[in-house]
Amino acid sequence: MSSSKSSRFAATPEPPYYIVTFASIRTEGDNGYGAMGERMEALALAQDGCLGLESARGGDGFGITNSFWRDEASILAWKNVVSHLAAQKLGRERWYEQYKVRIGRVERAYDFQVSKGDGLAEHVD
Repeated sequence: MSSSKSSRFAATPEPPYYIVTFASIRTEGDNGYGAMGERMEALALAQDGCLGLESARGGDGFGITNSFWRDEASILAWKNVVSHLAAQKLGRERWYEQYKVRIGRVERAYDFQVSKGDGLAEHVD
């Protein structure tokens, strides 16, 4: 992902839409994880129905990736992409000590940003 602060956020539409949260604890070492992660991010973003991704990982190995989707059918289609299935298998074999996947419907969203010269600004959908 880009190092620009604002581009770390997915540009999601007005709700409703869906979110898939993937929280994980990594194993030691890269073992091909970085390269596969880049491929999966590009592949997910190219999928019909993917609205964007946000991801962060701490030095302790705990990370969260949020992916945003138009509908549940898009999520199911992504889950069953052959390359993604292979990455899931490798994740269980090599890269993760533990993970949790949660799926929900976003009904409301809002944000905050300090605007230069304007003080504080908040947007509520």
